[in-house]
Amino acid sequence: MFRKLITLCVIMLYAVFSLYGCTRTAQTPAAQTETPVGRIIVDHNGDTVTLPSAINRVAVTSIYPLPAFISMYLGSAEKIVGMHSVSMSAAESGTLGKLFPEILNADTGWIQGDVLNAEELLKLAPDVVFYNAASAAQKEALIEAGIPAIGIHATKWNFDAIVTFDKWLEIIEQVFPGESRVSGVSEYSGSVLAEITDKVGDIPDDERRRAMFLYQYDETVMVTSGKNFFGQYWITAAGGINVAEDMTEVGVNAVINMEQVYAWDPEIIYITNFTAALPDDLYFNRIGGDDWSEVNAVKNRRVFKLPLGAYRTYTPGIDTPLTLKWMAKTMYPELFEAMDLDREVRDYYSDFFGVTLTDDDIRAMFNPTGAAGVAGFTNK
Repeated sequence: MFRKLITLCVIMLYAVFSLYGCTRTAQTPAAQTETPVGRIIVDHNGDTVTLPSAINRVAVTSIYPLPAFISMYLGSAEKIVGMHSVSMSAAESGTLGKLFPEILNADTGWIQGDVLNAEELLKLAPDVVFYNAASAAQKEALIEAGIPAIGIHATKWNFDAIVTFDKWLEIIEQVFPGESRVSGVSEYSGSVLAEITDKVGDIPDDERRRAMFLYQYDETVMVTSGKNFFGQYWITAAGGINVAEDMTEVGVNAVINMEQVYAWDPEIIYITNFTAALPDDLYFNRIGGDDWSEVNAVKNRRVFKLPLGAYRTYTPGIDTPLTLKWMAKTMYPELFEAMDLDREVRDYYSDFFGVTLTDDDIRAMFNPTGAAGVAGFTNK
């Protein structure tokens, strides 16, 4: 009887250890099928960001030109599920919505100004979010929501549009490796800058064109670009002198009036697509009762509305090399007489993005209406 009891205990212990061993064996394959750790990149804030293995749904906060940049880079806007209303208004009015109509389906209701609604954003199930790297609040909200957040700067490089263009490209290449339809565009932008610099470099200071930007202009406010905004870069890179360069206010804070314009008397005025104002509004004094008739740029019909390409060309963006060519051509037509801007635009979109623009597309790009000027741009 005792021997039978011992035998029974041994059998029971064997069964227990066998069951335990089977359980351990069954867990091992499960551990091997866990999602692998994604790639790690460093964003513009110097933060390390772990990316998911697949990125198919992307949202962009208040870095307004970036949805267009990403779409042109990928040759599709299908990944863009959320973006700012400022980005959307440009897509609706400019080239982007025509080239990639799917961009018009992106949701804009989850962000107002610089403030994002994390609950609404999560409904879009984004794999990553590109956020305004100057906004600590955006970063905190995204981290708290558990969404991989990539900080992108628009102004970190002293409003240098070409350098910013390259820095954005570096990040996008890391986030979407092997998915680009773009090759050599950074080298091209560098060659454009070198070409323009070479042609305008020897112009004496007293012969350089004196220019001014109207960033915003309506019945209530007139904003230019002082030293600390993109207008300073564009005018200087094109070989001109910014009449407002002594203004040190950052971004949209450079508020002026007609008395200041009279004192500067600019030879050229550039109007951005962040305002509905058009050259004819200055030529015919249509805004705020202001009299522009004695201003040099108006008398000589040298007021220009910036082109509206994939995004508003005042900021850095995918059209940046073309913007620099356009600035140089309008500032010094005699120096750049041989430059065919229509051909330059057509070749750029075709060679680098595989996109064929029609004559109407190009005409619309160089003759934008005021429709895209309903929203402003922060200095972040």
